[in-house]
Amino acid sequence: MFQAVALLFLMTAGPTQVAAPPIQVDVEILLAVDVSGSMDIEEAQIQRSGYVDAISHPDFINAVKGGMLGRIAIGYYEWAGAVNVQSVVDWQLIEDADDAREFAQKIDKPATGSRRGTSLSNAILFGAASIESNAFSGTRRVLDVSGDGPNNSGPAVAPIRDAALERGIVINGLAVLIRPSQPFAALDQYYSDCVIGGPGSFVLPVHEPEDFAIAIRQKLILEVSGRKAVAVPKPAAFGGKVDCLTGQIQQPGLLENNTLSP
Repeated sequence: MFQAVALLFLMTAGPTQVAAPPIQVDVEILLAVDVSGSMDIEEAQIQRSGYVDAISHPDFINAVKGGMLGRIAIGYYEWAGAVNVQSVVDWQLIEDADDAREFAQKIDKPATGSRRGTSLSNAILFGAASIESNAFSGTRRVLDVSGDGPNNSGPAVAPIRDAALERGIVINGLAVLIRPSQPFAALDQYYSDCVIGGPGSFVLPVHEPEDFAIAIRQKLILEVSGRKAVAVPKPAAFGGKVDCLTGQIQQPGLLENNTLSP
């Protein structure tokens, strides 16, 4: 009797929901772009145009095709004191120039202004969660952060960075020194000591607007190919390591624990 009931259940039950296996790619790259108050409209537009140009460039496409699988996954979002969830461009598979142009078009829109605070910690929290929950599986997982100032709101950045590294996420940086947010000459050293990490991680400084697109393209090609950057930050002028709490010390009123906001 039990066997008959069991057989009837199997015949009448609906199909079992099985999660689709992740899509295998050479690398998962998530672009985290600073739109904090220190970024004026011109700088914000230079950043966005730089990413559009880099992702559409033949050198980037060739780097993608040159991988073992010949495909990558990429996503994009903007952040300030918290992540602007309306800016999120969802993960997309890129295998050829058409895929790259489609993704670039999604981020090719006018800059609309900046937001209060600079929370690298919140940007990393959001990025790590997005990488962990996407539909792809890459040999490498990279969070690519660009910004023009130290963390001055949200949690302290170093422990958040360390937690992401423990998940196997590599963090690379682009230190925007065109018009730094405050008199902090060692921003590239700050990124080196407090933000980036993981095997082959690097930070590239950008000093002039005309160098931005080239730096972004160079960074993306390095990340896709898995090669190590030759550029390294100059040591801080005062010597030794940068204090990772320097932003909170300089602007203590911005310290808060929120992680996301629309």
